[in-house]
Amino acid sequence: MGARSETLLAFDFGERYVGVAVGDTGVGVAHPLATIDARAKAERFRAVATFVTEWKPNRLIVGLPLSPDGEAHDLTRKAERFARQLGGRFGLPVTLQDERYSSAEAESRLRSIGRGGRRHKELSHPVAAQVILQAYLDEATR
Repeated sequence: MGARSETLLAFDFGERYVGVAVGDTGVGVAHPLATIDARAKAERFRAVATFVTEWKPNRLIVGLPLSPDGEAHDLTRKAERFARQLGGRFGLPVTLQDERYSSAEAESRLRSIGRGGRRHKELSHPVAAQVILQAYLDEATR
């Protein structure tokens, strides 16, 4: 008998917006959920709490923004802090997932279905979270 299936919530952290996606280790497929307006910290965590209550995840995945050469920068530290805060607030394990090129991949996917560009910018955040989570799921099944 295989390992128990786990529900995962993933976040594409940004200072203004946070993309959210959900997935399941049993199925191995990530789905985009929503964009959280992250400008007000209290609202950000209230929105995350709503997703945690609804989806009852076993683990949280946070995209770790790095430069193309793998170096940390200002947003890297902010994403790491966000991940620590999630773990502390919700008592769940949090995994950081390299998210290099996730935004570019999200934009490419949206363009391919006619939803790219400025007009559909709000869609790019949850799709970027989906890309991050799918990378995590793909690595976990190797």
